[in-house]
Amino acid sequence: MPMRMLFAAVIAILVGIFGFTQMTAPARQLDILDGLWPGDDAAERIVEGAVFDPATGLTLDVWRAKGAVANAKRPVLIFYYGGGWANGERWHYGFAARAFAERGFVVVVPDYRKVPGVRFPAFVQDGAQAVRWVRDNIADHGGDPGRIALAGHSAGAYITAMLALDTRYLANIGIDPKIIRAGVGLSGPYDFLPFDSKRSIDAMHSWPRPLETQPVSYVRRDAPPLLLVTGTDDGTVKPRNAIILSQRLTAIGAPVAFRAYEELSHEDTAKALSRVFRNTAPVLDDSVTFLETHLK
Repeated sequence: MPMRMLFAAVIAILVGIFGFTQMTAPARQLDILDGLWPGDDAAERIVEGAVFDPATGLTLDVWRAKGAVANAKRPVLIFYYGGGWANGERWHYGFAARAFAERGFVVVVPDYRKVPGVRFPAFVQDGAQAVRWVRDNIADHGGDPGRIALAGHSAGAYITAMLALDTRYLANIGIDPKIIRAGVGLSGPYDFLPFDSKRSIDAMHSWPRPLETQPVSYVRRDAPPLLLVTGTDDGTVKPRNAIILSQRLTAIGAPVAFRAYEELSHEDTAKALSRVFRNTAPVLDDSVTFLETHLK
């Protein structure tokens, strides 16, 4: 067995043993793993550490298919990573960026401020600032500012849903909320009152109007199309979150799709984007198909 394949297999085993619950270290392992796996030359990071919000100094990376024409106007995906609003770094999520970039997207992975340094709604506001940077700059990197979608896992799916459903975050910084053409949420918390976990208490409890922290509070008929993904074995963010939000959107005639993958855990829906775990569930294929349908 070639050395890099052996190393990849070892990391895959370690990720499987130690799980993905802390997000940061295992996500970094997946990033390394994908960098070693066959086909690793198909996507490249073309921007690293660009400041998208001078007020906070937050930065982002941009990925696209290797050899892509700079003025090709490809569809754009902003991917917000998870970590319970408290963990995670953008450079650990190259595996997710590569997955979508190889499928034809210009992918932007921004950082955002985290607990305990901030509380709700700071991380959602940071997500909106990333959208503004993309609107103003992505054409310079081969992306089409008229075809922007959002995606995220866990806390990142929460940011995706809040930006897609609550129009105030984008409108407050001078962006037409209709700029968001579609969204994909992987294992996101959308309806989690009362706050009964340390993560949600730390992030949300200080806000005086708890219902305003809940994506399900902002269902609207003219929302952008959303794909809500969950795993049936998710014990961290229960499937009921995606089920309820999907049902509420469906009830008012909003465009929504729902996928529940059998025997996938909370972490598995993100791991399935990585090459080595991609055969566990068609998370990437289903997400790409959904996005392509709504970004034509």
